[in-house]
Amino acid sequence: MDKCKIERINQLAKKKKADGLTQPEQMEQKQLYKEYLADIKANVTSQMNSMVIEKPDGTTVAVKDMKKGNNNN
Repeated sequence: MDKCKIERINQLAKKKKADGLTQPEQMEQKQLYKEYLADIKANVTSQMNSMVIEKPDGTTVAVKDMKKGNNNN
């Protein structure tokens, strides 16, 4: 997310606390939050996919290859 959008999120948050937002501003804020959260989720997923776990026996397993709920991988 670019710096301008983050600044706009902050502007809308400050205005919401001070004066409240108009309906169009509320819709804009909701859309910006949605984009921001999608970016965060994508970044976390990318980081998790590049992580490797080293087991006590010295073998390694990429986190992205581990099955959900299966710790024996």
